[in-house]
Amino acid sequence: MLRLENASIAMDDRFLNASFDLQPGARVAVLGPSGAGKSTLLDAIAGFRPLASGAVHWNKSDMSSEPPSARPVSILFQDGNLFPHLDLRRNLGLALRPDGGRLSSAQTDRLIGALGQVGLGGMENRKPGTLSGGQQSRAALARVLLQARPILLLDEPFAALGPAMKTEMLELVKDVAGRLGALTLMVTHDPKDARAFAEQVVLVADGNALPPVETQSILDNPPKAMRAYLGTED
Repeated sequence: MLRLENASIAMDDRFLNASFDLQPGARVAVLGPSGAGKSTLLDAIAGFRPLASGAVHWNKSDMSSEPPSARPVSILFQDGNLFPHLDLRRNLGLALRPDGGRLSSAQTDRLIGALGQVGLGGMENRKPGTLSGGQQSRAALARVLLQARPILLLDEPFAALGPAMKTEMLELVKDVAGRLGALTLMVTHDPKDARAFAEQVVLVADGNALPPVETQSILDNPPKAMRAYLGTED
């Protein structure tokens, strides 16, 4: 279980506060106005931003002071974070050998298998610049499969994709997260994405990341902060 215990995160001249639990394997959308702190919340979980106070626990272990590399977290950014000068074999190989060393035959088999699972079989020698946006997103997902970590954070990774491709990628993320049994938090501005992907929603507004609420419930009967965000407030 991921627990944010009275966590306070500095944001310029203000703070974002969060205190809630998220269960392993859950799919959670993080919604809220621009600048409210959605990415800040993910950064704090990943270890890129320190807490001003409070703690972040995973399975009862306090990881608040752990560096990002020591946390059980994979992150998928909008740009996929692939090195343009490396082919997919070497890009994804870093998930297995962060030192850039030579992969064993078993590791190479895992890498080839991960590419096949995301629909990129036979493309291990291609560089990112030769791939479409959707294919780059698939390659980033293959890296997540290889990392096999129990927490997956997505910071609007498919915002630049068209509607059909975005729908396809959300289904693929569901599949990947399901294979890993990973708790998945996805920042999005689109309530439709939340309905399609997430079982729960964490609303970030007015300096607080609120405890998770069932997706259909909060979108069908939104509280005041959600109505303001959706533009449906009377």
